[in-house]
Amino acid sequence: MPAIDLHAHTSASDGTEAPAQLVAAAVEAGLDVVAITDHDTTSGWSEAFDAARGTGVTVLPGLELSTQLDYASVHVLGYLGDPAHPAFIAETERIRAERLHRAQGMVDRIAVDYPLLTWERVLEHTTPDATVGRPHIADALVALGYVPDRTAAFQSILHWRGGYYRPHRAPEPVDGVRLIVAAGGVPVIAHPGAAGASRVLADDVLRRLVDAGLGGLELAHRDNRPEAVERLTAIADRYDLIRTGSSDYHGVGKPNRLGEHTTSPEEYARIVERGTGASPFHG
Repeated sequence: MPAIDLHAHTSASDGTEAPAQLVAAAVEAGLDVVAITDHDTTSGWSEAFDAARGTGVTVLPGLELSTQLDYASVHVLGYLGDPAHPAFIAETERIRAERLHRAQGMVDRIAVDYPLLTWERVLEHTTPDATVGRPHIADALVALGYVPDRTAAFQSILHWRGGYYRPHRAPEPVDGVRLIVAAGGVPVIAHPGAAGASRVLADDVLRRLVDAGLGGLELAHRDNRPEAVERLTAIADRYDLIRTGSSDYHGVGKPNRLGEHTTSPEEYARIVERGTGASPFHG
């Protein structure tokens, strides 16, 4: 049975490993397919393809698009979209700029109480052209000794109740789904059974997403709550949605390990058949 993990991040967004290192980790983990799904960017694709050459690992090109509904984040994985599609480029650039502005504002707030934190310190934990976000602030806080790890940072200083949080503007999920479809991609809601997403993804919302072209749901994910997965599985059956399983790997940035959840070959084949904007890279 091929091992297929369709959700992983690199240093092009908030992962701790370069795209080439992600491919090496996929080889070590025994994966046959790994998807590169950085937040709001496709900038890591080329390096991942080059690194995969001759390894036997297939890289599925994708991204994780930021969307928001009723102040809750709903992330939409987009596979096999055309990275040169004009509307796709414009929207992801806008989202990244908004993320950057939001991160700078949060650093200014945090620095009042944690004066060693500066924007320059945060940038030390990014790579050129990376999608900058709260994980990079967390890494700076860890390096400065304010918190022991990213998880602790998100549970305290960076928590939305911590007093320093700033929201950022993002499209609604239905618009994100339409954008990915317009670029020839296959949209799949990431961890739809997690606390925030599950709260806002009511049955009528999911129906609108299906009507907009939603391709699937990421049902096997460590953040999904069992009771939510039961409901979402019934919805996937009702609308014949693709069911995926993924690790949401971030290197050492999260405890998630490559291959801890996987996607069946049959469901993966449905994604490849449906996507028209790009192609998997067979290493």
